[in-house]
Parts: sequence; structure tokens; C-alpha cells
Amino acid sequence: MSWDIHNLFLRHARDIARSLRRGGLSHDTAADLTQDTFLRVLNAQPVPRSEAHNPAAYLYRISRNLRIDHQRKERLANRLFLSYADFTEIADPAPSAEAVVTGREQLAIVEAALADLPERQRTAFELHRLGEMTMAEVGKNLGLSTANVWALIRDAYDHLDQRLAGK
Repeated sequence: MSWDIHNLFLRHARDIARSLRRGGLSHDTAADLTQDTFLRVLNAQPVPRSEAHNPAAYLYRISRNLRIDHQRKERLANRLFLSYADFTEIADPAPSAEAVVTGREQLAIVEAALADLPERQRTAFELHRLGEMTMAEVGKNLGLSTANVWALIRDAYDHLDQRLAGK
């Protein structure tokens, strides 16, 4: 069975495009899908079955399916388009492998640098930084003035900074 595609196009293309526009498509998209409808029929005409006896119904069904597919793709594309800000919000917050390795190397340097500090300086630093004590609390704990605690912690920070800088 062979269809006269030219005559079918002349008789039904305008109505198919109008039907697609009523389905929510723009004029240009409806025109494109109308052409795609006829291309589908040209590339694979139906085998003789019930729909082959009604070419117009067959064309409308193809155009309807193309419209549904197009609208699904549009909805998916709208959902998949993310601004940079949206993208960074869903990005994995876990550090990269390089950041983990660098962090571990720096931690080893800091641990070694802390071990090099004099006992009282290291204790003052650890109580303040790790124990979250105020300078006054550290001073009371170690029997030192706040000014002396401040000097010990400042020197500890300087030592750690130099070691992290590779000096």
C-alpha cells in the first residue's frame, strides 16, 4: 500500500499545524512538528492495518505523539537548566581528593610543629585553640598573666605559620 504523501500534505498539513498550536506549541514549533509528521510517514509508511485505512487519523496521531514528546523534552530541559548559583548549591560538598591529601599533609606539619613547641607554650595554645578557653581562663589554669598567655599563643601561631610556609 502506498500513500500519496503530496496530496496528504496539501490536504492536512495546515490543520495538523493548527491542532499542534492549539496543543500549546508556538507557530514555528508547530510547523516543524508538522513537517516531522510527514517525514515519519515518508520514512516508514504503516503496514496495512486499521489505521492504514484512515491516513488523516494516522497523521494526527503521529503529530500528537511528536507534540507530547516535544513538550516532555521542554519540561525536562527547563528542569535541567540550572544557573551557576543553583548548581553550586547541589554540588557535592565533600572536598576533592587533592584537598583531602593537602589537608592531611598540612595536619602532619602542624602536629610536628606543635610537638616542637616548649611544653608551656604548647599547653597554652592547645587550651586556647582546642579547648576553646579564653586567654584569662588559660592564664588562670597555668598561673600566668593574660599578657603572658597572649605572648605564648602568638609565638605558637608564628611558629605554626612558619612551618606551614616551609621555613
